[in-house]
Amino acid sequence: MLSLLTDHPLLIALALILIDLGLWRLISTNGSNWKLVVRLVIFSLFSVLLFNEGLNPMEPAPWADNVALHLAATGLQIGWWLFGARTLTVLIGAVMMQRVGHTGRLLQDLLGAVIFLIAIIAAMAYVLDLPVKGVLATSGAVAIIVGLALQSTLSDVFSGIVLNTTKPYQIDDWISIDGTEGRVTDIDWRATRMQTAQGSMAVIPNSLAAKAKIINFSRPSDIFGVSISLQLSPHARPHTVIEALERAMQGCRFLLNKPAPCVALKSSSSSGVEYEISGFVVSMDQKRMVRNQLFDLAYRHLQASGISLLSSVESNVPASLSRPRALLESSSIFSTLRQEEKETFSQNMTLQTFRAGEMILAGGEVSDHLFIIESGVVSVALSRAGIKFEAGRMGPGEVIGEAGILSDESVPADFSAKTFCALYRIEKEYLKPCLDARHDISEAMKALLDYRLHTAQALTREVPTVVEKKDFCSGCVVAVIEGPVVYWLPQLPRNWLFVQARCGIKVCSTPTCDGALP
Repeated sequence: MLSLLTDHPLLIALALILIDLGLWRLISTNGSNWKLVVRLVIFSLFSVLLFNEGLNPMEPAPWADNVALHLAATGLQIGWWLFGARTLTVLIGAVMMQRVGHTGRLLQDLLGAVIFLIAIIAAMAYVLDLPVKGVLATSGAVAIIVGLALQSTLSDVFSGIVLNTTKPYQIDDWISIDGTEGRVTDIDWRATRMQTAQGSMAVIPNSLAAKAKIINFSRPSDIFGVSISLQLSPHARPHTVIEALERAMQGCRFLLNKPAPCVALKSSSSSGVEYEISGFVVSMDQKRMVRNQLFDLAYRHLQASGISLLSSVESNVPASLSRPRALLESSSIFSTLRQEEKETFSQNMTLQTFRAGEMILAGGEVSDHLFIIESGVVSVALSRAGIKFEAGRMGPGEVIGEAGILSDESVPADFSAKTFCALYRIEKEYLKPCLDARHDISEAMKALLDYRLHTAQALTREVPTVVEKKDFCSGCVVAVIEGPVVYWLPQLPRNWLFVQARCGIKVCSTPTCDGALP
């Protein structure tokens, strides 16, 4: 083997290049550090072989009389320059990925191109002994011709460099470029790629993005704006409209309190008035859901105030109907009642008001009446591990107290007024015979009760805790799982067996340990 190295160094040098190319493809992307180390080692061995053989890459090959050997040596010297350029670009890329991440890829590619250009010119000047000035002059003329032909492409390239330097947006940011909204998936030499909310791919040339109006919804990263606009009749009193929209705004618990949401009048004309509800949410994924919820809440609270959205189509509910009768018309539970039954029902509904913060129905209390919310926002609170938390908010048209009517039972939720509320009350003595006679209404109310109980159970279920192990298993984390479970921990030796006792305590059963873990 030693004689092979000494007798055929050029073949060994060529073999090193082939080994580098093969290992570069075999080592996975996860082993990028290993790839860099392997390339540095192989390049060092390649350089040692060339210099020991007298092949200085700064000079032409020494064997001009032997054409075959001269060509092979010249090829290896040019290969040294290209090999060195590639190694340097990989090293720079590894450093840049640690510092700036994926956003520096375009700059990395540009530096790589410059390094390779320098290496090619150096190889032509030193190895091939060509006149560099003539080469540069020729390449300059060629560059001008190519630049004129690729003017738009070069504009995209340099615009991409500007975008990567100023960083108005990054990968995974939600942005809008000239009205095209989506999540940034890639920024390359030519264009910015975005995935829109409809799931399609939008490709925006970098030159257009650099000149366009850019809105970055992901900055700041902890709040995202959301707004809806509503067209209303110019005859509706603005104070009444704003109060109704503020109640709708308070009915959406996903809106952040800081910055505070607000209602504003945007424009006014003889044909209509435009109002806007605007606020902030914590996640981009919530924007569509909150928009839909806000619009539904605004519709219900405006309807509760006797205001309809501006439309060329008349409402199905006659304007002469009383508010109790209108509530029954819009209710999904009582909508199947016949007209005469709705009229009788509305005459047996009593209006009751509650101030903000006042309890409407306490958890555990069996209700002997049913409430239908006429206006205002009702807060629903549950308790988990002895701690109260708000589980939801209710608005006009929703009912409270169905558990007491159906089964003489209570629900584990507290219903309190978040704003001033007006509710219509229907006594159980009057409602019970109607439910016995109309099974469709009874079934609808039972379905609503089942849904609410299931939701309350899911929200109040205790989350499995995480116990951190110390002493003999420091650094190991075990999750407490419901029910008696026997399982192995991958962080510990096989002889450690943890059993969950009925009382929920982890018990260690080994020759060296007895009793409960801390």
